Amino acid sequence: MNTDLQEVAGRKNFGPNHALVTTPQPCVMIATWDKGKNPDVMMAAWAGQYDARQIVISLSKHKTTDNLELTGAFTVSFADERTVKESDYFGMVSGHNVPDKVAKAGFAVTPSPNVDAPIINEYPLTLECKVVSFADGTLIGEVVNMSADPSILNENGVVDLALLKPIVFDAAGVCYRALGEVVGKAWGAGKAISEQK
Repeated sequence: MNTDLQEVAGRKNFGPNHALVTTPQPCVMIATWDKGKNPDVMMAAWAGQYDARQIVISLSKHKTTDNLELTGAFTVSFADERTVKESDYFGMVSGHNVPDKVAKAGFAVTPSPNVDAPIINEYPLTLECKVVSFADGTLIGEVVNMSADPSILNENGVVDLALLKPIVFDAAGVCYRALGEVVGKAWGAGKAISEQK
Protein backbone atom coordinates (compact mmCIF):
# COMPACT_ATOMS: atom_id res chain seq x y z
CA MET A 1 0.00 0.00 0.00
CA ASN A 2 1.16 3.53 -0.74
CA THR A 3 2.54 4.85 2.57
CA ASP A 4 1.78 8.44 1.50
CA LEU A 5 -1.97 7.79 1.66
CA GLN A 6 -3.87 9.32 4.52
CA GLU A 7 -6.44 7.23 6.39
CA VAL A 8 -10.06 8.09 5.70
CA ALA A 9 -11.80 8.49 9.05
CA GLY A 10 -14.19 5.64 9.83
CA ARG A 11 -13.21 3.61 6.75
CA LYS A 12 -10.62 1.04 5.69
CA ASN A 13 -8.17 2.22 3.01
CA PHE A 14 -7.30 -0.23 0.22
CA GLY A 15 -5.08 2.05 -1.87
CA PRO A 16 -4.94 1.76 -5.63
CA ASN A 17 -4.24 -2.00 -5.74
CA HIS A 18 -7.67 -3.49 -5.22
CA ALA A 19 -10.15 -5.70 -7.00
CA LEU A 20 -12.85 -3.04 -7.21
CA VAL A 21 -12.90 -0.04 -9.48
CA THR A 22 -16.49 -0.18 -10.54
CA THR A 23 -18.42 -3.25 -9.61
CA PRO A 24 -20.45 -5.17 -10.44
CA GLN A 25 -19.53 -5.39 -14.10
CA PRO A 26 -21.63 -6.90 -16.89
CA CYS A 27 -20.52 -10.25 -18.26
CA VAL A 28 -20.48 -9.46 -21.97
CA MET A 29 -19.96 -12.21 -24.49
CA ILE A 30 -18.11 -11.05 -27.62
CA ALA A 31 -18.61 -13.22 -30.69
CA THR A 32 -16.58 -13.04 -33.91
CA TRP A 33 -15.71 -15.10 -36.97
CA ASP A 34 -12.18 -16.23 -37.71
CA LYS A 35 -10.76 -16.39 -41.25
CA GLY A 36 -12.35 -19.83 -41.75
CA LYS A 37 -15.77 -18.57 -40.58
CA ASN A 38 -15.44 -20.55 -37.35
CA PRO A 39 -17.29 -18.81 -34.52
CA ASP A 40 -15.41 -17.65 -31.45
CA VAL A 41 -16.84 -16.18 -28.27
CA MET A 42 -15.14 -14.80 -25.19
CA MET A 43 -16.30 -13.23 -21.95
CA ALA A 44 -15.20 -9.71 -21.07
CA ALA A 45 -16.07 -7.85 -17.88
CA TRP A 46 -14.56 -4.44 -18.55
CA ALA A 47 -17.30 -3.08 -20.78
CA GLY A 48 -19.96 -0.43 -20.82
CA GLN A 49 -22.08 1.94 -22.84
CA TYR A 50 -20.01 4.68 -24.47
CA ASP A 51 -22.87 6.83 -25.77
CA ALA A 52 -26.39 6.28 -27.09
CA ARG A 53 -25.30 3.94 -29.90
CA GLN A 54 -21.79 2.88 -28.94
CA ILE A 55 -20.19 0.49 -26.48
CA VAL A 56 -16.63 0.36 -25.15
CA ILE A 57 -14.73 -2.77 -24.13
CA SER A 58 -11.21 -3.12 -22.75
CA LEU A 59 -9.44 -6.07 -24.38
CA SER A 60 -5.96 -7.50 -24.24
CA LYS A 61 -4.60 -9.65 -27.09
CA HIS A 62 -6.90 -12.61 -27.83
CA LYS A 63 -8.14 -14.61 -30.78
CA THR A 64 -11.12 -12.22 -30.61
CA THR A 65 -8.86 -9.23 -31.25
CA ASP A 66 -7.33 -11.01 -34.25
CA ASN A 67 -10.85 -11.66 -35.56
CA LEU A 68 -11.90 -8.03 -34.98
CA GLU A 69 -9.03 -6.84 -37.15
CA LEU A 70 -10.07 -9.33 -39.83
CA THR A 71 -13.82 -8.63 -39.99
CA GLY A 72 -14.36 -5.23 -38.35
CA ALA A 73 -17.50 -6.58 -36.69
CA PHE A 74 -18.70 -8.45 -33.61
CA THR A 75 -21.77 -9.23 -31.58
CA VAL A 76 -22.21 -8.70 -27.87
CA SER A 77 -24.54 -10.81 -25.78
CA PHE A 78 -25.07 -10.99 -22.04
CA ALA A 79 -24.37 -14.01 -19.89
CA ASP A 80 -27.37 -14.99 -17.80
CA GLU A 81 -28.27 -17.37 -14.99
CA ARG A 82 -29.00 -20.15 -17.49
CA THR A 83 -25.57 -19.91 -19.16
CA VAL A 84 -23.15 -19.44 -16.23
CA LYS A 85 -21.18 -22.63 -16.89
CA GLU A 86 -20.79 -22.08 -20.63
CA SER A 87 -20.09 -18.35 -20.28
CA ASP A 88 -17.37 -18.96 -17.71
CA TYR A 89 -15.88 -21.60 -19.99
CA PHE A 90 -15.78 -19.08 -22.86
CA GLY A 91 -13.78 -16.78 -20.60
CA MET A 92 -11.36 -19.52 -19.55
CA VAL A 93 -10.46 -21.12 -22.88
CA SER A 94 -8.79 -19.42 -25.85
CA GLY A 95 -10.09 -20.00 -29.35
CA HIS A 96 -6.42 -20.32 -30.37
CA ASN A 97 -6.21 -23.53 -28.31
CA VAL A 98 -9.79 -24.79 -28.73
CA PRO A 99 -11.05 -23.59 -32.13
CA ASP A 100 -14.37 -25.45 -31.73
CA LYS A 101 -15.11 -24.17 -28.22
CA VAL A 102 -18.58 -22.88 -29.16
CA ALA A 103 -19.65 -26.34 -30.33
CA LYS A 104 -17.86 -27.98 -27.39
CA ALA A 105 -20.02 -25.90 -25.03
CA GLY A 106 -23.09 -27.20 -26.86
CA PHE A 107 -23.97 -23.80 -28.32
CA ALA A 108 -24.98 -22.97 -31.88
CA VAL A 109 -24.72 -19.83 -34.00
CA THR A 110 -26.66 -17.93 -36.63
CA PRO A 111 -24.86 -15.49 -38.94
CA SER A 112 -25.89 -11.91 -38.20
CA PRO A 113 -27.79 -10.43 -41.15
CA ASN A 114 -26.42 -6.98 -40.29
CA VAL A 115 -22.71 -7.38 -39.49
CA ASP A 116 -20.00 -9.92 -40.31
CA ALA A 117 -20.25 -11.80 -37.00
CA PRO A 118 -22.09 -14.74 -35.44
CA ILE A 119 -25.08 -14.51 -33.12
CA ILE A 120 -24.87 -17.08 -30.32
CA ASN A 121 -28.35 -18.61 -30.28
CA GLU A 122 -28.39 -19.48 -26.57
CA TYR A 123 -28.00 -15.84 -25.50
CA PRO A 124 -31.43 -14.19 -25.79
CA LEU A 125 -30.19 -10.59 -26.13
CA THR A 126 -27.61 -9.57 -28.74
CA LEU A 127 -26.09 -6.31 -29.95
CA GLU A 128 -24.80 -6.42 -33.52
CA CYS A 129 -21.79 -4.09 -33.77
CA LYS A 130 -19.31 -2.59 -36.22
CA VAL A 131 -15.83 -1.64 -35.03
CA VAL A 132 -15.49 2.14 -34.80
CA SER A 133 -11.97 2.01 -33.40
CA PHE A 134 -9.63 -0.41 -31.70
CA ALA A 135 -6.43 1.05 -30.30
CA ASP A 136 -4.36 0.49 -27.16
CA GLY A 137 -6.70 -2.26 -25.99
CA THR A 138 -9.85 -0.14 -26.17
CA LEU A 139 -12.57 -1.34 -28.52
CA ILE A 140 -15.34 1.06 -29.45
CA GLY A 141 -18.23 -0.43 -31.38
CA GLU A 142 -21.28 1.06 -33.02
CA VAL A 143 -24.47 -0.85 -32.27
CA VAL A 144 -26.32 -1.24 -35.57
CA ASN A 145 -29.06 -3.49 -34.19
CA MET A 146 -30.27 -5.05 -30.97
CA SER A 147 -32.28 -8.26 -31.23
CA ALA A 148 -34.06 -10.10 -28.44
CA ASP A 149 -35.78 -13.42 -28.08
CA PRO A 150 -39.50 -12.98 -27.27
CA SER A 151 -38.96 -14.89 -24.01
CA ILE A 152 -37.29 -11.84 -22.42
CA LEU A 153 -39.83 -9.23 -23.53
CA ASN A 154 -42.47 -7.87 -21.16
CA GLU A 155 -46.12 -7.27 -22.06
CA ASN A 156 -45.13 -3.95 -23.68
CA GLY A 157 -42.58 -5.64 -25.96
CA VAL A 158 -39.59 -4.21 -24.07
CA VAL A 159 -36.56 -6.16 -22.81
CA ASP A 160 -37.17 -7.06 -19.17
CA LEU A 161 -34.04 -7.75 -17.11
CA ALA A 162 -36.14 -9.81 -14.68
CA LEU A 163 -36.82 -12.20 -17.57
CA LEU A 164 -33.28 -12.01 -19.02
CA LYS A 165 -31.69 -12.68 -15.60
CA PRO A 166 -28.23 -11.35 -16.56
CA ILE A 167 -25.26 -12.05 -14.35
CA VAL A 168 -22.51 -9.64 -13.34
CA PHE A 169 -18.90 -10.19 -12.34
CA ASP A 170 -18.03 -9.44 -8.72
CA ALA A 171 -14.28 -8.76 -8.77
CA ALA A 172 -13.97 -8.64 -4.97
CA GLY A 173 -15.65 -12.00 -4.47
CA VAL A 174 -14.30 -13.47 -7.72
CA CYS A 175 -17.75 -14.78 -8.56
CA TYR A 176 -20.83 -14.12 -10.67
CA ARG A 177 -23.93 -12.60 -9.14
CA ALA A 178 -27.48 -12.34 -10.37
CA LEU A 179 -29.02 -8.91 -10.66
CA GLY A 180 -31.45 -8.22 -7.84
CA GLU A 181 -34.95 -6.91 -7.38
CA VAL A 182 -36.20 -3.52 -8.50
CA VAL A 183 -35.64 -1.14 -5.56
CA GLY A 184 -36.87 2.14 -7.04
CA LYS A 185 -38.12 3.88 -10.15
CA ALA A 186 -35.53 5.85 -12.13
CA TRP A 187 -36.37 9.55 -12.26
CA GLY A 188 -39.03 8.87 -9.68
CA ALA A 189 -37.55 7.56 -6.42
CA GLY A 190 -35.92 10.93 -5.71
CA LYS A 191 -39.11 12.94 -6.18
CA ALA A 192 -39.89 12.61 -2.49
CA ILE A 193 -36.83 14.76 -1.80
CA SER A 194 -37.07 17.14 -4.77
CA GLU A 195 -40.71 17.92 -4.03
CA GLN A 196 -40.13 18.71 -0.35
CA LYS A 197 -41.17 22.23 0.58
